[in-house]
Amino acid sequence: MANMKAIRDRIDGVSNTKKITNAMYLISSTKLQKAKKALEDTRPYFLQQELEIKRIFQSEADINSRYFYPKTGRKPAEMYAYLVITSDKGLAGAYNFNVLKRTEEEMKKHKKVKLYVVGEYGRRYFTKRKIPIEQSFLYTAQEPTFRRAREICYQLLTEYDSKRVDEIRVIYSDMENELASTVKMMRLLPFERKPFLTPAQQKNQVDVHYKFYPSVTEVIDRCMPGYISGFIYGALVDSFSAEQNARMNAMSSANRNAEELIADLTLQYNGFRQSAITQEITEISAGAKALRGKQTHRTS
Repeated sequence: MANMKAIRDRIDGVSNTKKITNAMYLISSTKLQKAKKALEDTRPYFLQQELEIKRIFQSEADINSRYFYPKTGRKPAEMYAYLVITSDKGLAGAYNFNVLKRTEEEMKKHKKVKLYVVGEYGRRYFTKRKIPIEQSFLYTAQEPTFRRAREICYQLLTEYDSKRVDEIRVIYSDMENELASTVKMMRLLPFERKPFLTPAQQKNQVDVHYKFYPSVTEVIDRCMPGYISGFIYGALVDSFSAEQNARMNAMSSANRNAEELIADLTLQYNGFRQSAITQEITEISAGAKALRGKQTHRTS
């Protein structure tokens, strides 16, 4: 009976855990759909910004801007800044581990590195290993909004414009499909010129002519912060979507394991129960046989 009670309690405990993991699965599914919709609603604005920057390059091929590599080519960077996007919570499989592992690999390649961390998980990870963090952005991982993306952009651009960092990169997770995500490392600043140039411009042929006031450099300097904020916002939402997808997969796996464990425990419980019933029947039969034996002995 003691074994049966222990198994029954274990089944109840696993069932309660399964209810929690199932609820977390549904919550993550809802958050994923909401985040993807928010990104799709704002994507046209950022695409239009990119188009406007391309139009500027169509008119002025020889643009000198701190946001782009010089036409003469890249200069070796000394100080690198990494925007590392993690989550605030665990229970998301290898989501955080893959991002942090990639970050440590990148840090080993450079002598001077500054870390800007999104997510409590990443902050605790680097703090525990006594790796300096330039700045951490709280609550941004759980609620990626364009306002928070602009705040991050402002901090990074302040460092970049003051020449305290030479190159800014972002490390984040991108959801490839419903079953897998990949860690991406993208250079945020400075930009390459080629993606913004048409084939004619790459041959030093200007397509159209526009007039810019007060200057083309001033115009593009006004456009780039919004474009960079959009890039960061996209990375935040992609990471958030990958996190929710990873948590959904982890909770789905936990649900399957719980169902299998409940099935095994139920089988054990039924086995003990059947044994207990058989033992009771045997004891009753033995008692009845003994009683009949006594009655026969008295009669004789």
